[in-house]
Amino acid sequence: MARMMGPSGMSGNGYGRMLFDDGSPKPNMSKKMLIRIGKYFLPYWKQTVLVMFILLLTSVLGLLPPLFIQHIVDRALPNKDMQLLVILVLASLGTTVTSGLLGVLQNYLNSFISQNIVYDMKNQMYLHLQKMPLQFFSNVKQGEVITRMTSDISGIQGVFNTNVVNFVSNLFVLVTTSVTLIILNWKLAILGMVVVPLFIVPTRKMGNIRWKLAKQTQEKMSEQNHIIQETLSVSGYLLMKLFTRDTKEYSSFQTVNAESTRLQIRESMAGRWFMMLLTTFTSIGPMLIYLFGGYLFIQGEITVGGIIGFVALLNRFYSPVGQMTNLYVNIKRSVALFERIFEYFDMKPRITDAGSTLSIDTTKPDIEFRDVCFSYQEDTPALREVSFTAASGTMTALVGPSGAGKTTITNLIPRLYDLNSGSIRIGGTDIRDFTLESLRSHIGLVTQDSYLFNGTIKENLLYAKSDASDQEIIDACQAAYIHDDIVKFPDGYDTVVGNRGIKLSGGEKQRISIARVLLKNPTIIIMDEATSSLDTVSEYYIQKAMHQLLHNKTSIVIAHRLSTIMAADKILVLQDGAIIEEGTHEHLLDQQGLYKELYDKQFERKVFT
Repeated sequence: MARMMGPSGMSGNGYGRMLFDDGSPKPNMSKKMLIRIGKYFLPYWKQTVLVMFILLLTSVLGLLPPLFIQHIVDRALPNKDMQLLVILVLASLGTTVTSGLLGVLQNYLNSFISQNIVYDMKNQMYLHLQKMPLQFFSNVKQGEVITRMTSDISGIQGVFNTNVVNFVSNLFVLVTTSVTLIILNWKLAILGMVVVPLFIVPTRKMGNIRWKLAKQTQEKMSEQNHIIQETLSVSGYLLMKLFTRDTKEYSSFQTVNAESTRLQIRESMAGRWFMMLLTTFTSIGPMLIYLFGGYLFIQGEITVGGIIGFVALLNRFYSPVGQMTNLYVNIKRSVALFERIFEYFDMKPRITDAGSTLSIDTTKPDIEFRDVCFSYQEDTPALREVSFTAASGTMTALVGPSGAGKTTITNLIPRLYDLNSGSIRIGGTDIRDFTLESLRSHIGLVTQDSYLFNGTIKENLLYAKSDASDQEIIDACQAAYIHDDIVKFPDGYDTVVGNRGIKLSGGEKQRISIARVLLKNPTIIIMDEATSSLDTVSEYYIQKAMHQLLHNKTSIVIAHRLSTIMAADKILVLQDGAIIEEGTHEHLLDQQGLYKELYDKQFERKVFT
């Protein structure tokens, strides 16, 4: 199975590939980026303020146990004061318990804020992706969208729990502890702080390394998801089995999985070496304090309890310094995730409402193409100055060889794509002046590839009209000549169709899709090879159903089987993106052109078979 294994995304002005090179771009930690991230916290500012207050309170409470230890060593033990000893021990224990209870409340608030931010961001992403044009989903790899919707967004929930909270907590602890150390003994405080620069030296380089590895890891996860979705979906699985590509696909997955594992190990080990350096540096400070503190003790400038309490506070000082330097590394990793998420958010939907509230006039829904040009790629026109009118209440058929532009025309009417130039009008009004909801609610589309959700037949039909009664559903299915087949199933309309309708035949799926459009009862009906999956008998019944379905409707019908559209009011013959013939079936036969050629070949094939 041919697949593009590189990372996918967007480039230029289109929705093509978006390459993340493993090189050189630096993580965007600009003020604009930080403000953008901060906006997600605004709805939860009250909870955030409460968390900040708890952090300040616990940072102050954390200073008390080392001070209590100093008084235990210097006063309670030398004076053999049991009462003072009990009071100091109980006070230290009470402080610890209080800090623990506040920590439980803080963890709840942390989880509440971070989970709700993820909830908001997933909703925003899903809504944003709903607005993206069909071209976006045609170009982007399947696994890429899933990765950004799930692991990328879920990965940023630790931004508040780990990064924001830890930063504020460490800042409070750092400030309160620094002030306390200086008050206790400014000489020892200066000596203990001289090793701080040793924490900062490796931090920037480590941050860039982990940011780079994090981004590469997420890209490999996207590739994994892409392979899984393509090869383990129903269609991909069948293709893989029929072409005996099991070994090849496993090898491809194994390669990407191995690379992803290697990157994760590298990122993990990079962090461990960094923490080893920090641990080494934090052991230097206390040794200096014991050395110089011992000298001050001999000189009578400090007590033993003062040295012990000071070292305890110094460790409390080093802890936030080490965490804040490591926090810089984590922030860079988080920025890599935010960049990937914002990259999607920054893609502007090309097809949008013009701000108008116009709705389609259902009394005269004629369709008019005026000099329409369209291309999927630059310099490769799919339609070239196409002009025609599909009169209200009539059937217009599109025929021609594959790639002539037939499906492109039908995709432009509901604005699944937007044309490059010219205009498409319904009832005399440009379709870009209608709201997308109004336009699409009046259009029914039956495609060649019928898609059914993995639910019951009834649930798939209700997708067209959620409040439809059982009788309406039965009437639609009878008109599509599928009701008799459905009632033969053991579960009837409650039969589960399987993934993409795999449990049904092609003809059954197609007729259910037609019944779904019948249930919607739109003003305009588009049928793109709607009978392609049907046998001769089913096609006969569908043609009868189409007569009822298309009665008094404006319809555009694509069919390679010319017998399906011989009764059309107008037939357009397309070739290379242009209309080369136009007329009724009889008129086109008389012209002795491409339509006559297609008709003769099809007739000859039928005679031969």
